[in-house]
Amino acid sequence: MTSQSPASDPKSNPNAPQAAPVSRTRGPDWWLMMKAFLTQGRKIASFAPSSGPMARRMIDGIDWDAARCVVELGAGTGPITAQLVKRVRPQTRVVVIELDPVLCGRLQSRFQGVPNVDVIQGDATQFDRYLADRGISQVDHVLSGLPLPSFPEDLRNAVLETSARSLGSHGTFRQLTVMPWIYYRMYARYFDDVRFRFCPWNLPPGGVYLCRGFRPTSVAVTAK
Repeated sequence: MTSQSPASDPKSNPNAPQAAPVSRTRGPDWWLMMKAFLTQGRKIASFAPSSGPMARRMIDGIDWDAARCVVELGAGTGPITAQLVKRVRPQTRVVVIELDPVLCGRLQSRFQGVPNVDVIQGDATQFDRYLADRGISQVDHVLSGLPLPSFPEDLRNAVLETSARSLGSHGTFRQLTVMPWIYYRMYARYFDDVRFRFCPWNLPPGGVYLCRGFRPTSVAVTAK
């Protein structure tokens, strides 16, 4: 992420000016992702959309009959969202949050009118507020495409704490990565149970951290 003062950074200041309206930019998904990556650097996790195999790896093992709400953070152009749409049951709500106005515009165009799918341009550190506005008190799974290792520590902590508050006792936090295994120890500081699922069929190869059991004390430890 680029450096901003606390007063101007919407991730650290809930009263900061709202993000610009979503943009209906044309162009293929790969170009939108590449352009965002080149212009925004560490705010964007990858220079290309996730492949089909990577998107399926992200949602593998979810009990769709039991799931009532799934949240996706940093959805990009929506390859994982598309897989969610294929699998969700009528009783499952999908809340998709993307801060970038161009990428969010693509998401809203693509999934407009899809039942139970709500695309929001907003701040991932405050997604529990968006849930409360919609009468959702608990979620089953949080799927993150955010580049959390590149986030300033306070923002990374905020995303993970918000996820922990929102997840049910058997919920999972799932983190996409294109740097396999490198950040395993970082996530192990935050969660009791961390497993990595490798996906070679992606550009670049990557995988998913499947995390359970958030450690509340981890935030205090990492802040030292």
